[in-house]
This record gives sequence, structure tokens and C-alpha cells, in this order.
Amino acid sequence: MRNFLHKFLPSHETVKSQRWLKPFGNWLQHPNLWHLNRRSVAGGVGVGLFCGLIPGPLQMIGATLLAVSFRVNLPVTLITTLYTNPFTIMPLYVLAYELGAWLSGAHSGVAVVQPSFPELHWHNLMHELWDWMVMLGKPLLIGLPLLAVSLAIIGYFAVRVAWHVTVVLRWRARKRRREV
Repeated sequence: MRNFLHKFLPSHETVKSQRWLKPFGNWLQHPNLWHLNRRSVAGGVGVGLFCGLIPGPLQMIGATLLAVSFRVNLPVTLITTLYTNPFTIMPLYVLAYELGAWLSGAHSGVAVVQPSFPELHWHNLMHELWDWMVMLGKPLLIGLPLLAVSLAIIGYFAVRVAWHVTVVLRWRARKRRREV
């Protein structure tokens, strides 16, 4: 798994040599921000999944700040936030709304108005998405953080389990090769 990820991620030296990152040098020097080990990668996936549901362009900023704070793999964190895109953001927000409505009891009333999707225009996309989120109100404010935390926890443990299974399978394969 580590060799696969090394193909796509920049090296620590490459990042250190970027002149536009020099002012942040001290923050970006921790080895866990660049090493591919099970804790750092799993933490990076968890932080990336959490920050992926932050609205708009604040995803990458939030992901970077949390990755540096928790000292998890920064490139993995930033790449993981890309699971939200123009095709997946609406279904994820509807799922968050339904989760929040279920928890807050918003569906317990007699008549429930189903949220309709706004007509999206590229020139005014962020404003229309914000208006749509305000219309959804309390259920979205409850469901969105809950979905983000749930995805982060699931992603963290999924990577830990997958990493462990991969290591065990390689140990067993190595043991079989030695026995032959």
C-alpha cells in the first residue's frame, strides 16, 4: 500500500524546496505530515473525510490546519477531501439533512415539505448553495457535523483495518515462500 501511495505523493524534500511554502516551514517540518505509516495515513483519511463536508473553498484550508494540528499525512488529507465534488455534494447534503431531520424529530410533524434542489447557475453557484442550506435549517446543522464525524471515524478505522490485513497477508505470503 505504501509503494502505491508513494507514486502519487510529493516527497518531503520537494515540498521543502517550494519557495512559496518557506513562510510555513516550521509548521510543515513534522515527519508525520509526510511519512506513510498506518497512523498518519488513517488520520489523514479521517481528517480529509471530515473536512470534505465543509462548504466551499474552506475544505482545503480546514484540512491543512487540522492535518498540521493532529500531525497526520498532509497530502493524503488534501486528496481525501476531493470525495466531495459537484456531483456528490448534493446527495451528501441530502443525506445529512435526512439524518438531522431524523435526529431532531423534524419528520414527526403531519406535513413535511421535502427540500427541493435549487437551479444551479455557475456564475452564482456559491450564493445559491448558501441560500439552499439556510432554507434547510436545523436538520442540516445537526446532520452535517454528525455525518462528517461518522465518515471520519469509519474512514479512519477502514484504513487501519485494510492496512493491517495487507500487512498480515504479506507476512503469510513471505512465510509460505520461505517454507518452499
